[in-house]
Amino acid sequence: MADLHKLTISELTEQLASGTCTSVDIVNDVLASIDATDGKVGAYLTIDREDALAQAKAADEARAAGSQLPMLGIPVAIKDLLNVKGQPCTCSSKILEGYIAPYDATVIAKLREAGAVLLGRVNMDEFAMGSSTENAALGKTSNPWNLDHVPGGSSGGSAACVAADEAIASLGSDTGGSIRQPAAFCGCVGVKPTYGRVSRYGLTAFASSLDQIGPLTKTVKDSAILLEVLCGHDKMDSSSIEMDVPAFAKNLSNGTSLAGMKLGLPKEYFVVGMDPEVEQSVRDAVEHCKSLGAEIIDVSLPNAKYAIAVYYIIATAEASANLARFDGIRYGMRIDGKDPIELYGKTRAAGFGSEVKRRIILGTYVLSSGYYDAYYLRAQKVRTLIRDDFTEAFKQCDAILSPVTPTPAYKLGEKSDDPLKMYLDDILTTPINLAGNCALSLPCGFASNGMPIGLQIIGDAFQEETILKVGHAFEQTTEWHKKRPSL
Repeated sequence: MADLHKLTISELTEQLASGTCTSVDIVNDVLASIDATDGKVGAYLTIDREDALAQAKAADEARAAGSQLPMLGIPVAIKDLLNVKGQPCTCSSKILEGYIAPYDATVIAKLREAGAVLLGRVNMDEFAMGSSTENAALGKTSNPWNLDHVPGGSSGGSAACVAADEAIASLGSDTGGSIRQPAAFCGCVGVKPTYGRVSRYGLTAFASSLDQIGPLTKTVKDSAILLEVLCGHDKMDSSSIEMDVPAFAKNLSNGTSLAGMKLGLPKEYFVVGMDPEVEQSVRDAVEHCKSLGAEIIDVSLPNAKYAIAVYYIIATAEASANLARFDGIRYGMRIDGKDPIELYGKTRAAGFGSEVKRRIILGTYVLSSGYYDAYYLRAQKVRTLIRDDFTEAFKQCDAILSPVTPTPAYKLGEKSDDPLKMYLDDILTTPINLAGNCALSLPCGFASNGMPIGLQIIGDAFQEETILKVGHAFEQTTEWHKKRPSL
């Protein structure tokens, strides 16, 4: 049965319920799509075809027995930093080659409980450190819209496989924009949930106070369906919040009106040097929301300009601590030396890529004696100011609209020799992670070179329902999400 791989979660659920197709049909069609296109895109690192088809067969049997689980028989791709029992979890790093996960991450257990088919492992920047998926030790991923361009990062494989119809949906993680930015670059939908909304247990940590797992999908409704599955309190994660999970998908309004909603426009987010086509597309999207009945008001986030500096102090400090465990003794590959110090040095030198080493060194420096107060402590104080800015803004509006990135996807290799230039690309996404709020990226236009442009919808803490409502209304009254790359 052809073209099942092009459909959405909600469309496939209807077809499965009516008996038009089976889960085995869907998985076979997605595998055929991967065979046809992934040689160009390079999204996948590993696929266990036999296991995926066995899961699909089990899903079909469960459906025949009366099961109505929300993701029953739907194949989902997994970013390669989430532990799936019996599968590799390399974080796209040489240091973890050969590691097989002995347990399921909480989100993986939730996917299994919801009936999803775990399809395969997709590429990423090594240990989620990067914005282009060029810092990957185990393979190169291209943007499906133009194979000479980056897919974004660090969840580049997650976004690329969805955009290329090589998966129905995927899981990514967002530490400073790593779901939203690749979603914008690849023209799909990505949600960064509120910190604490989704359990981080089983996620290989980059920066523990910033990381969040979230969905990448073809539509906002699909993100709502998948997000509802992922959310919920988990005693295995001390930062997990104990609160009810809304019926995100059911509560999406069938109407397209935004009447009564106030949407903020932060003047600081239309930065100097922003690509004029990005700015125009986002401003057009803002006008479209206004035509749907929303009131657009100006808001200010004055401390957002410090977000990049703050982020690259806090994130690298936490990465330095988190990655200390990969030393050749506790975890990871081992290169022996005459003493433990030499063993550590040889192992980490050979196992980590240059960007990971750069961030570990920077993080160790800002935590070192004499520099902790000057850098790390001060960064935490400014982080509080950034969070306070959002608190004040949300007293005036229900959600905030902005670009996701200052530019569309750039060419492979264009910024890999200038890490600072790449870091600055995160200027519009990192403030949300620092504040702990939720945000959504969805397509809102295309640049003249054919690359997608994303609209960012930012919500207050635990206001995922609000940003999903705005995104759904925008999506239902535009055609951007229906466009697909021709591979």
